[in-house]
This record gives sequence, C-alpha cells and structure tokens, in this order.
Amino acid sequence: MPANQPIGVFDSGIGGLTVANAIQKLLPKEALVYFGDTAHLPYGDKSPEAIKYYSLKIAKFLIDEGCKAIVIACNTASSLAYHDLKLFLGTQIPIYSVIDPVVEYMTASNQFKNIGVIATRATIKSNIYAEKIHLQKPEINVKSLATPLLVPMIEEGFFNDQISSTLIHTYLSDPVLQKIDSLILGCTHYPLIRNEIAKYYQPEISIIDNTEIVAKHLQKELKRMNLLN
Repeated sequence: MPANQPIGVFDSGIGGLTVANAIQKLLPKEALVYFGDTAHLPYGDKSPEAIKYYSLKIAKFLIDEGCKAIVIACNTASSLAYHDLKLFLGTQIPIYSVIDPVVEYMTASNQFKNIGVIATRATIKSNIYAEKIHLQKPEINVKSLATPLLVPMIEEGFFNDQISSTLIHTYLSDPVLQKIDSLILGCTHYPLIRNEIAKYYQPEISIIDNTEIVAKHLQKELKRMNLLN
C-alpha cells in the first residue's frame, strides 16, 4: 500500500471530525477521506446488527476510495463493529478503534483510580470500557453513564448555551458519577462540549477525550508500518 494514499475516518455524524482534525493537526501531510453517516444518526440507539451493517458499507466505500488505513471515529461503532470490520478487512488495510488507545492511556498510569465514562446507550450497554480497563487493571473502579441526549443536541447545534448547560449539569450530577478522579468522553461528539464539561468540574478531575490520544496512536502505527506520508 503506497504511503501517499489517504486515511479513511468515519462516524455517524460530525463528532468524528474532532478526531479527523486532531489527525490533520498532528499529521499535516496526510490526506483524509471523511464519511459522516448522518443518514443513520445517531448510532447510539441502533441495534448492534444495524451498526455493523452500516460500518461494513462505509468500510467498503473507504476501501474503494483507496484508503491505506481506517479510523473508526465513533465509540459506538468501535464497541460493536470493530471485530467484524477487522475480520472483513483481514490484511488488506489496518483499522483502528477510538477505544483501545484510550484504555491503553488510562491503564499506563497509576493516576486514575475511579474513572467515569459518559457515552451513548449502545456503548455503555456494551460495557467495553470497563471490560478492557479491568483486563489491564482490575483494581480500577469504572463508573459508566449513558448520556443519549447529548449527540442529538450537538448535531442540532445546541451547545455553549443555556439548553446544553442544563442538560450537561443534569447528567454530570448523576449519583453514578460522584467521587470520580477522571472522566472519559466516550463519544467523539463530546469534545465539542469539553469546555462546558470542564466548567462543571472546575479543575477537580481529568477530562479525557480521545482525539489527540487516537491521533498519536495512529501516527505511531503508521510509522511502524512505513505508511506515513
């Protein structure tokens, strides 16, 4: 696979652009092909079968576009379709989820003991963050909360206003998320409201979004495979 081929990035909507922007910033010589599946937005309330079907169709499209690697810039698709996509792609091109690099980052340090996770219903139901974190560090306490109204709110442009502040406060004040030392933004839409989330917590906890973490992981992997442009 030539190194000058593009990197494919996909999500259910605009959220994955946060990952695409981080990749573009870190790797400015790389060309990107972005697919935002707004026709089926949001993925968070779809069945696992539907998410796998949509993801496979998009992967085929990105292959046809000549992509040298694919980034699933969606936590829901990463949690439910990653393994199917990996089997489908085989050795054709590498594919990366947005979940594994974050889990690696969180478990590489002894800093995090009580981790909160906010994400779509489908991602939370999969329990993927807790399972993967506990495989590395079973002593870490993971508290997960589904926040299904955030993606539609962000897609409609209702953020950085009173509506978003009220909804974010309602979710973050949930008893499930009390006494955490860090919060994983388990949806690529959520970095768009990172400042509002940080404002709620002040500097008390670490807010973890996967954009830069995923971009750095991709850079390392492409370099390892001699695929950096």
